[in-house]
Amino acid sequence: LQKCLKIYNIKAKSLEDPDDIGIVVEGVKVLTALGNFSRACSLLIGLAYVLNLAYPKELRYTFEVFQKLLLELDSSKLSPKVNSLRNKLLQIGIMFLT
Repeated sequence: LQKCLKIYNIKAKSLEDPDDIGIVVEGVKVLTALGNFSRACSLLIGLAYVLNLAYPKELRYTFEVFQKLLLELDSSKLSPKVNSLRNKLLQIGIMFLT
């Protein structure tokens, strides 16, 4: 299924009001008040994975890197582009083989 997945960040007008960071799927807020961008990214990947949603076409490699390299989910099946990135990261010592 191809769905529109987005992270939103609403900046508060005053210091008393917290910023609101959340996730929108097809124009509907599905998660709100996530606290920070890192948590929102993690939960967005989790939502896409659990709900079996197709990644947005223009971000498919970004999502694949998150899922397969950073989270190590289904990491045995890499696209050629992501595999090339993985090899370059291994060469400069950013990633460790597990």
